[in-house]
Amino acid sequence: MSRTQDMSDRTMLLERVIRAPVSVVWGAWMNPKTLPQWWGPDGFSCRTSRIDLREGGEWVFDMIGPDGTVFPNHHKYGVVRAEHRLEYTLHWGENGPKHADAWATFEPVPEGTKVTLGMVFVTAKEYEEAKGFGAVELGYQTLGKLARFVGAD
Repeated sequence: MSRTQDMSDRTMLLERVIRAPVSVVWGAWMNPKTLPQWWGPDGFSCRTSRIDLREGGEWVFDMIGPDGTVFPNHHKYGVVRAEHRLEYTLHWGENGPKHADAWATFEPVPEGTKVTLGMVFVTAKEYEEAKGFGAVELGYQTLGKLARFVGAD
């Protein structure tokens, strides 16, 4: 069995074309002032403790649900290739257990920018649980908020 097959049961891929140039979409994603303004599903907000969006940097924040529920998050950034790709790990709260490796790619297309957001969960069970609470739809809502933020929706 190949490494790809090993991960297929725990990988989530989301794609959306955003009608804006790569520089604008990347700029909204990689700006510490703007990322917290649009990140997360509809109705969610972010409260940032620390944000340093570069290779070796991190973003420690709480996602706050519409009902006030707080979800502690910690993104640790690995690869950051300007206007092309970023890779990070997702942790449950500051220095908490890792729950996924994630990446986002930004590809110029005639309509604007194709954003691909991928996550490889630690286990297939975690991925199934995430799907069960609507992670796919919530991820698409997040990409929709990005599109609205850059004025492309």
